[in-house]
Amino acid sequence: MPRLYLQRYLITGLLTFIPLWLTWVVFKFIFSFLSHVGEPAVDGTFAVLSAIFPGATEWLGQDWFRSIVAFVGTIGALYFVGLAASFMVGQRLLAAFEGLISRIPLVHTIYGGTKKLMTLMQNKPGSTQRVVLIGFPSPTLKTIGFVTRTFVDAQGREMAAVYVPTTPNPTGGYLEIAPVEDLIATDWTVDQAMAFILSGGAAGPDNLPGTYRPMPASNEAAAAAIQTATVTTVKTTTP
Repeated sequence: MPRLYLQRYLITGLLTFIPLWLTWVVFKFIFSFLSHVGEPAVDGTFAVLSAIFPGATEWLGQDWFRSIVAFVGTIGALYFVGLAASFMVGQRLLAAFEGLISRIPLVHTIYGGTKKLMTLMQNKPGSTQRVVLIGFPSPTLKTIGFVTRTFVDAQGREMAAVYVPTTPNPTGGYLEIAPVEDLIATDWTVDQAMAFILSGGAAGPDNLPGTYRPMPASNEAAAAAIQTATVTTVKTTTP
């Protein structure tokens, strides 16, 4: 009787299934989110079409069809918004909309912060790279982080605000404030870093960038004290 190799094949099947499952989870999240964004416009349009063409009411009422149309419509709307924003007329309309938003007390804070974060993620933050390695959750461990901004503290040292996303869901994470010299710069793009995080480290460049420079023995105690005093951790989550 041939051996079944139950454990080997179960592990092989699990390792084959997990990437497919993670891909499906991410795709389902994006599809559901974009479909819900476009649902109001699709519902209104289909209501008008059902009144004009009564025979198509049953077909237009299918949930799967409405979701697909809402998804495609949202993708198209985002494309045209990006296209319009690249021209002068679109930029003026966007500036007028932002001027209106800025007059609403709570909304302008959320919108302004979110837009600034999206803008910062597209540009190099000052004197350091966007994607870095940071000592987290302890100095002896390293994890991927995104530098959102740099600033100078009261002692004149250059500090960096680093967002450390969680795996495999990067919408939640930690905000670290640390000296720039404690960060290890990388040549990874944001896309490469996100692929690395979403896959749990399975996908990404073969070479880990950055070098670990040994610290002189006389400075180790001082550096440990500085890191303990200056690194602040704030838990952030996405609703």
